[in-house]
Amino acid sequence: MLVSGRANPRLAGRIADKLGVNLTNVTLKTFSNGEVYGRFEESVRGADVFIVQPICGNPENDLTANDALMELLVMVDAAVGGSAHRVIAVSPWYGYSRQDKKSAPREPITARLVARMLEAAGIDRILTMDLHAGQIQGFFQKPCDHMTAMFILTQYFTDLGLHDLVVVAPDAGRVKLNKRFAAKMGADLAILNKERPAQQVAEINYVIGDVKDKTAVLVDDIIDTAGTLKAAADAVLDAGASRVYAAATHGIFSGQAWANLTAAGFEQIVVTDTVTLRPGAPANVTTLSVADLLTASIRQIFTDGSVSGVFGGENQLF
Repeated sequence: MLVSGRANPRLAGRIADKLGVNLTNVTLKTFSNGEVYGRFEESVRGADVFIVQPICGNPENDLTANDALMELLVMVDAAVGGSAHRVIAVSPWYGYSRQDKKSAPREPITARLVARMLEAAGIDRILTMDLHAGQIQGFFQKPCDHMTAMFILTQYFTDLGLHDLVVVAPDAGRVKLNKRFAAKMGADLAILNKERPAQQVAEINYVIGDVKDKTAVLVDDIIDTAGTLKAAADAVLDAGASRVYAAATHGIFSGQAWANLTAAGFEQIVVTDTVTLRPGAPANVTTLSVADLLTASIRQIFTDGSVSGVFGGENQLF
């Protein structure tokens, strides 16, 4: 049985179409006091229940990221209480993933907290994509199936037929991902020297590598406010790049993201549909679907097959 929360119903609908099943009827609403309610409208007894709910906001449904998390917990609890055989959270975007360690005294490790909450609610496993840090898998005692959109993104840029490519890592933490991205593309690799003087503030000091007269592709896992991405594009163009593209799995696009991207001079910004695209996107934002990938993974989980076989074992990016 496939169930959709309110965070990304379009993605859930695409997965249902590819699986050849109907989405299970569920009542979801937010009361006037802000509390979230959910109820399955049909029996889930003995079923494998896949709940499609990235932990992100959705302005169309007036849903915040915290609402999405609570809604997921409510649906998991309802499925467990309804005697489901297994409950699988399909959360391609794992919210709070950037808080995966202590960067300052007395900070929470919220990525671990969310894992504990989901397991306490009763999930049997989680299916997610391109985690911000590989260590998040270790926060789960239940199986955590980690997918990657790298092959979708590299295929897209290969099909564009771009020449003199250089893949640019936004910081040292993304070098391994970008190195594999560059290898798939047959491109060179460059790295940006980045510092964060404050949360959601980035300063790019210089570019390590040759980008002069080349087509640069900035690759990251997340685009949020796009402040980092704009600073990165400015640095790469100042270093002599002829054109700049951006690619990321998760297009959060919060705050002043659209204004930053419009001012950055990108040829294209390519993301996937793990998160619902917010209104007002510039014309150069392209969205690719991960529905095929998630559908194949769900089939493997349902039939107790090999999830890593979907990627030929190449889904470890860290």
